[in-house]
Amino acid sequence: MIMLSPQAAWEQAVNHLGFSPDPGQQQAVEALEHCYRQLHQPEADGGWVAGIYLWGPVGRGKTWLMDCFHQGLTLPCRRQHFHHFMRWVHKRLFQLTGTPDPLQALARELAREVRVLCLDELFVSDIGDAMILGRLLRLIFEQGTVLVVTSNQPPEQLYADGYNRDRFVPAVVAMQAAMQVVAVDGGQDHRLHPGESRPRYWVNDGGQPGALAAEFTRLSAGGAHTGAPLVLGHRAVSVVRRSERVLWCHYQQLCEQPLAAMDFIELCDRYAHILLSDLPCLSQGPKGRDIARGTEDGVEQVAAGERRLPVLSRQDDGVCRFIALVDECYDRGIPLYLEARVPLDRLYGEGYLSFPFRRTLSRLQEMQLARFGERRPASASN
Repeated sequence: MIMLSPQAAWEQAVNHLGFSPDPGQQQAVEALEHCYRQLHQPEADGGWVAGIYLWGPVGRGKTWLMDCFHQGLTLPCRRQHFHHFMRWVHKRLFQLTGTPDPLQALARELAREVRVLCLDELFVSDIGDAMILGRLLRLIFEQGTVLVVTSNQPPEQLYADGYNRDRFVPAVVAMQAAMQVVAVDGGQDHRLHPGESRPRYWVNDGGQPGALAAEFTRLSAGGAHTGAPLVLGHRAVSVVRRSERVLWCHYQQLCEQPLAAMDFIELCDRYAHILLSDLPCLSQGPKGRDIARGTEDGVEQVAAGERRLPVLSRQDDGVCRFIALVDECYDRGIPLYLEARVPLDRLYGEGYLSFPFRRTLSRLQEMQLARFGERRPASASN
C-alpha cells in the first residue's frame, strides 16, 4: 500500500477521482500537510508539534481529509469516532479507580501507545464528558500527543450552553493553544453531489404495504431468518425479522428503549444492513424539564442551581438514540433503510436537537445514493 501525504492524496482525488477543487478543503490540506511533514522529520521525534482542529458545516470533507492524513502516517497513531474515544476513557477511568491521579495516568498511557490521536465528530453535550475533558485534553497535550480532530463547531462554541461550562473552558483554552484551528467551508455539501440514486428512505402513513419486507428478503438473499428477540447486553430487543447479516426493527424498539452507544456499536459489528420502520415525526410536542439542585460528576458535586433545561420534545430521548445510530452506521459504512410517516426533510423540524440533527439529515441524504458504503473517497464528506 502506497502511503500518500495529505497534499498528494487530495491532488490525486482532484486529478483522477472526480473531486471538485474546493478552496475550503485546500486550506485544510495545507495545514494537514505541514503537520504531517513536521511529524515525519527525525528531529521532531517526541518534540512538540501543533495539532489540527478542522471545523465547518456538514458535508465539507473534514472526515475524509483527516482519514487521508491518518492513513499516510508511518508512526504510532489511532483514529476513533469521538464517542468511541469517550467510551474508552470512561472504561479506563473505572479500571484506574484507586490510582492517585487517574486522568494523568490515562494521558501517559495514551502517549505511550500513540504519537497522534485522530478524533472524528467532536461534539460535547454530556456534563460528565465536559468535566473530564476540561483537564484531560490539557494533560494529553502536555504529554506531547498530537491531536487532530473534526467538528461542526469551533472550539469556543463547544458545550456553549452547557451547565457549569466554566469547568470545560480549560479544554477550549488548551485546544486553541495546542492546535491550529482551520475552518473548512468551501460552500458546498459534497454529500449532495450527483450520483446514482439508491432509495433507502420511504414514506408510509400505515395505510399501504411497506417497502421493507421486500428489502429484507432481497438483502437476506433467501437465507434463514427469525423473529426471535435480539439480546443486546442484558436486554432483549424485539425484532420484526433478523437474519445472519440483516436486522429489521421498529423505531420504538431501538430508539425508545434505554439503549446506549455501545449497543449500536454491537449492532454494527453484527449486521451489514439495518432496517427501521415506523419512524414518527421526531419533533412533536415540546415540554419543559427541570434539573435537580446539584449535579454529580462522579468525583465531586457541581452546583447547578435552580435551572430549567432547554425545552425538549417528548421524543427527544429517542431522537438522541436515533442520531447515535445514524452516526454509527455512517461511520461504519452500513446502510440504514428507513420507513417513516413523513418525508426526510420533515423528519425533525425546529427543536433543541436541531443543530446535531443537521448532520444526521446530511448523512441520511447521502445514504440515498448507491455509492454509500463503497470503499471509495469520491464523496469526500464528513
